[in-house]
Amino acid sequence: MADDDTSEEVLARALLTWADRGGETDAAWSGVVEGPAIDEIAARLTSAPRPFLDERVSIAALTGDVLGTQPLACLAFVGERRVRTAAALGLWLVASESLVGSFSVPLRADRSALAVDALALRLGTVVDPLEWLSDDERREEAARTFLLWGGMLPAGEDVATARALLAARDSLQRNRALAEAFEEHRHRADVARRLADARAREAAARYSTE
Repeated sequence: MADDDTSEEVLARALLTWADRGGETDAAWSGVVEGPAIDEIAARLTSAPRPFLDERVSIAALTGDVLGTQPLACLAFVGERRVRTAAALGLWLVASESLVGSFSVPLRADRSALAVDALALRLGTVVDPLEWLSDDERREEAARTFLLWGGMLPAGEDVATARALLAARDSLQRNRALAEAFEEHRHRADVARRLADARAREAAARYSTE
């Protein structure tokens, strides 16, 4: 992150990074398993201890302590306060299982890094994470976002219900300009991947006939 970048430029790049990192929403919904209740995640969010939110604490070091070697794409943007705070809150949700106690259904360790990146890159770039602590609807959106990308379905909800409730609170889709830029970037990335796959298949076919 360049020193002369504006906060909005950093947030925009972070959101586009999520377009590459997060994959398709449909795929995320197709792999969910039943998880803890939304109220559990929301309550744990509001109990984040001060050290996790202290800007003097290294998010990279905190990531190593909480996630071990699992990589976080958001680390490239944690110089921006909103990304940093969102990442810290996501890491707190993961760490809280060992520090406070497990949720009624334990989080999926294999999806923890993606869930943290979803909070930091997809949601934190659109909504100030401090609003997750002060506004009920934004806190619910954060909890639902964390569970979805953590591969889990809120307890007591089926996919159709959970999907509709998250869509109704989706701050990214409410911001038309950001949503359009996000979809355009994701479309370009998808076309590039398909072209690369086609070239690879063509090269393999040529090689096999030589």
